[in-house]
Amino acid sequence: MGPRSRERRAGAVQSTNDSSALSKSSLAARGYVHDAFAAFLVPGTARRAPLIHRGYYVRARAVRHCVRAFLERTCAAPGAPRAQILSLGAGSDSLYFRLKTARLLVGAAVWEVDFPDVARRKAERIRDTPELCALTGPFHSGDPASALCFESLDYCILGLDLRQLQRLDQALAAAGLDAAAPTLLLAEAVLTYLEPDNAAALIAWAAQRFPNALFVIYEQMRPHDAFGQFMLQHFRQLNSPLYGLDRFPDVEAQQHRFLQAGWTACNAMDMNEFYRCFLPAEERRRMESLEPFDEFEEWHLKCAHYFILAASRGDTLSQTLVLPPSEAFPRVDPASASGVFPAMVVTSDSQGPDVKRYGHTSVLLSPGIILSAGGFGEQEGRHCRVSKFHLLSRYYDFEWIGNQVCSWGTGAQWDGRLYHTTTRLSDTQVLVLGGRLSPVTPAVGILQLCFCKNEDNSSEDLSVTVTKVGPEEDSTLSCWRHSTTEVSFENQKYLFVYGGRSVVEPVLSDWRFLHVGTMAWVRIPVEGEAPEGRHSHSACSWQGGALIAGGLGASEEPLSSVLFLKPISCGFLWESIVVQPPITPRYSHTAHVLNGKLLLVGGVWIHSSSVPGVTVIDLTTGLSSEYHIDTTCVPWPLMLHNHTSILLPEEQQLLLLGGGGNCFSFGTYFNPHTVMLDVSSLSARH
Repeated sequence: MGPRSRERRAGAVQSTNDSSALSKSSLAARGYVHDAFAAFLVPGTARRAPLIHRGYYVRARAVRHCVRAFLERTCAAPGAPRAQILSLGAGSDSLYFRLKTARLLVGAAVWEVDFPDVARRKAERIRDTPELCALTGPFHSGDPASALCFESLDYCILGLDLRQLQRLDQALAAAGLDAAAPTLLLAEAVLTYLEPDNAAALIAWAAQRFPNALFVIYEQMRPHDAFGQFMLQHFRQLNSPLYGLDRFPDVEAQQHRFLQAGWTACNAMDMNEFYRCFLPAEERRRMESLEPFDEFEEWHLKCAHYFILAASRGDTLSQTLVLPPSEAFPRVDPASASGVFPAMVVTSDSQGPDVKRYGHTSVLLSPGIILSAGGFGEQEGRHCRVSKFHLLSRYYDFEWIGNQVCSWGTGAQWDGRLYHTTTRLSDTQVLVLGGRLSPVTPAVGILQLCFCKNEDNSSEDLSVTVTKVGPEEDSTLSCWRHSTTEVSFENQKYLFVYGGRSVVEPVLSDWRFLHVGTMAWVRIPVEGEAPEGRHSHSACSWQGGALIAGGLGASEEPLSSVLFLKPISCGFLWESIVVQPPITPRYSHTAHVLNGKLLLVGGVWIHSSSVPGVTVIDLTTGLSSEYHIDTTCVPWPLMLHNHTSILLPEEQQLLLLGGGGNCFSFGTYFNPHTVMLDVSSLSARH
């Protein structure tokens, strides 16, 4: 890499500091953390989305946990040497001021290092802000040509390039850093921006330089799955690519990296585990209630792709497990794969518009026509709640063609809902239940879609009318992320609506029965122990009842239960299906029954570092098996959450439509093509 390329990359990396600082300021403004100083250290303001707030919140809490553990260990003993915090790539972070206000720097001091431009800008802002100067006390600045930008009795800012270790070592010594004193080195999303050799040299230098130290890093990982690929692409587009992830893709590799470099102990975990194990339930509930939120998949995926690590040297600090393993977050890895389901693209841009959306629904109207409705996606060159319907039609038994269809007529219009359900009533009629317009606005009323075909029975000139069913302002079903399943009672057809969430309740545990013939809500007795509330679960019809699997529970934790609403003479009975080996808890998946087997397709899980494929459960024996999805012939990445799937039983195929999500600060991703899974090997094996 030439000098100009290095300068451009350095500028791009520095710009990530500005974005991060604005996010931290927004985080404090919304009450996620207590930080009265973030706004002083960043120019301007920005209101970040709730998903960004959550991501920065768990990062802030993880770093806070490690910093306080270090200070409690090193500053507690009377007469102990002054503890030192060395923040590498500190940017505009307000750590010093927060610790000073909390009286946690009585026996400690802080040194910060960042690019010279970043360090000088921060020093100037501190000098110009009386509220900050009041905390630093008397200070002075170094010569403009020196690395020293700001120095007080317990705070020092240095402008240095972390790749120049000899100069870094000399400047720190000149600034009073004592290598023999207990030292916390802190690097939040820093090492990953250094080329691997530079990062390795920095880790080894720190191990050799500080015999009694704790090194805490917060970084990205898991580059090989769909979310990881999209994350890498985002940073490449910013001209600040993430280095070293191929070499150190997971927490185990990161731990080995530090131990090999001379650190004597090391623990690490992803942010899902930290959030569950190190934050009290009351604090989690407080955070989760701060803003309306409905992006659980991306929240869990973001946390699965970032980790916190603490490596230590020296007797004092190596005895302190800053991040001890916890039994409260057991790993539930899926069983070894029993087979592979080949995947292939069945539509392309030349075959009409594709289902680039998520949070939608899809239903098989007739053997050759699939309707997708609602969701958030691409429409007319922008991202929005989709108002057009999508028809996928099969021609000549093998070719699928996509087509966009608008609602027609002077009656009701499609209202842009997502996370609703659609149920086929006939070849030309579909019932729409529930959904939302925003996380605080449920979609009110039941809709019926009616399709009129043209004479040649193709979908090209298909028209759709939208009709409201029932009372004008029927709020009986003000929920979303629920399920609707066709069941039978006394030879009558009913729709069983179960679970979901609402504006008031984060999860729902109730259910309703809708009589299809009269479109009236009715009461039918249900016996047995009611399952815990959930949303984003799967549901499918089986033997006149409903199979419910997985979902997200009340504490925003994925569930593993498989339940059967079993028809009995007086109504229905809840039964639990015992599955062996137990399945990995998941949600946002789809499900189908094929030849007496329940297929769980994709989804999101947090208790395993592997990628969900297809779990197959034999409904007679309860035995489960796992199948990988071979995406060799599919454009990558393929995100299997917020998608829909259609089973074609005669062809032994599954069609996967849409899917994706708003991937943290990396942008919004939509699966670009409809994908077919060949599941015929299930019949061959059994």
